[in-house]
Amino acid sequence: MGLHSQPENGLATQPMVSRSDIIWLGVSAGVIGSLVGGMMLGIGMDLVVNDQPWGWFLLLPGGPVSAIPGWLLARKLAGRL
Repeated sequence: MGLHSQPENGLATQPMVSRSDIIWLGVSAGVIGSLVGGMMLGIGMDLVVNDQPWGWFLLLPGGPVSAIPGWLLARKLAGRL
């Protein structure tokens, strides 16, 4: 029986994402994202303050890059469906 096949009672047999999966996705994405983004922002700011122009390459993309771990975790969760 395939994933999208209809059983005898007419109900679909697709797996459901539980509430705990969504909560842990949010918690882990928030923690990992803040660690990644915070490290990039911190190291970049330290380099900029110490007159190293290469610090801007860490400082500027620190915010958007911090969203990537959450996006990857959400894709992994969606792949289980």
